[in-house]
Amino acid sequence: MRFASAGNQESQTKTAIREAAMAIEKQLSGQAPDLAFVFVTHHHTTDPGFGRQLYAALGAKVLVGCTAESVASNGLEYENGPAISVWAACLPGCHLDAFHIAFQRTLDGLLTIGAPSAEEATPSPRAAFLLADPFSCSVDSMLSHFGEEFSGLPVQGGMASGASAPGENRLFLNDGEYDQGAVGVVIGGPVSIRSVVSQGCRPIGKPFVVTRSNRNIVNELGGRPALEQLNTLYRDSGPAEQQLIQKGLHLGLAMSEYRESFGRGDFLIGNIVGADRETGAVALGNLVRTGQTVQFHVRDASTADEDLRTLLSGSLESGPASGGLLFSCNGRGTRMFPKPHHDATAIRDLAGEIPLAGFFAQGELGPIDGQNYIHGFTASVALFGAG
Repeated sequence: MRFASAGNQESQTKTAIREAAMAIEKQLSGQAPDLAFVFVTHHHTTDPGFGRQLYAALGAKVLVGCTAESVASNGLEYENGPAISVWAACLPGCHLDAFHIAFQRTLDGLLTIGAPSAEEATPSPRAAFLLADPFSCSVDSMLSHFGEEFSGLPVQGGMASGASAPGENRLFLNDGEYDQGAVGVVIGGPVSIRSVVSQGCRPIGKPFVVTRSNRNIVNELGGRPALEQLNTLYRDSGPAEQQLIQKGLHLGLAMSEYRESFGRGDFLIGNIVGADRETGAVALGNLVRTGQTVQFHVRDASTADEDLRTLLSGSLESGPASGGLLFSCNGRGTRMFPKPHHDATAIRDLAGEIPLAGFFAQGELGPIDGQNYIHGFTASVALFGAG
C-alpha cells in the first residue's frame, strides 16, 4: 500500500498536469495508482478536457476530483493564483466503487440518481468520499441515502468552491466531467481510514437541557428563556470571552445523551442565526429537539488550532498514518489564522510528512459521533493506513 501527492502553481495547464503526473509516478516508482484525487483552481478548467488529460497522464483506475477556490498539497495551502493538487494511492486488495449522482425533481419529491446501493457496492466498505456542486446537489438527500444504505459508514469530502453561478464548477470522474450533482467513491477492503472532524470551537459555560423548542427555535434552556441564559453567561464571562461571544456565538448539540460529561467531538456545532428579545428565543441554523443537551461554544484561531491538534493527536494514538486528505472550509486559511498553511502544517506536524492533498470547500462533509453531516468552518481530515 503506497501513497503519493504533488502540487504546483504552474500557470500553463499542460505543464501543471505533466509535472504533477511525473511527481506521482516517481513517488510510486512507476506503479499505476488504483485511486487518485485531483483538486484544481478554476484557472485550469478553461482548458477543455482537463480531467481527461490528467486521467490519461496518471493512468489511475479511478480518478475523482473537483474545482476549488484554493487547494492544499503536502504542507502548503495555495490560496492565490492557479494551482493543482493531486493525491494517488496504490491499494492492493481494495475495492473501489466510483459514481456520479444526479438529482431530479418528481411529483413524489427529489429523486437521487446514480448513488451506490449496499447490495451492489464494494464489500467491506471502509469510507465514502463525495465531492459535490453546491448549486445543484441536495446534500441532505445525499447523506440520507448513504445513512440508509451504508449505516455507520463515514462520508467525507466537500462542496466545490470558487464559482459565482450555477454551471461554473467542475466535477471529475475518470475521463468524464460534470457541472452538476456529485461524484464520489466508496472504498472497501484492507485499508484503514480514520476520520477527524475539527469544528474549531470550544465550549463555554455549562451544558443545558432544551426544555422547549420548535424545529430550529430554542425557546427555553433549563426552564428559562434561552436568551436569558445567554445573557447570564455573558455577564459571568471574562472580557476575552465576551469579545468572542460578540464576534459570533454557536450552540453545540450533544450527539448522545448517554454521557456523564461532554467534551470535544461530542457536539454538532450550529450557528446562532437570530434572537427574539420579546420571547427570549434564539434561532439556529440546525434543527434541535426538546430534551437535547446543548452548550454554547465560541470559535477563534487559537481555539481552532487547539481543536484540530487535539483531535488529530487522539486519532494518531491508534497508529501512524501513511496518507491523508484534507477538506477545509474556505473560511479557514488566512481568513481565520494569522499565518498561511495552517491546517496542512498542523497535520504534517503531528502525522509526519505523509502525502497530503485537499481543497478549501464551500461546506465540508464528515461524521460526528457516527453520523454524517455537512459543516462550516470545519477541517475534515481522512487519515489512511494499512487495514
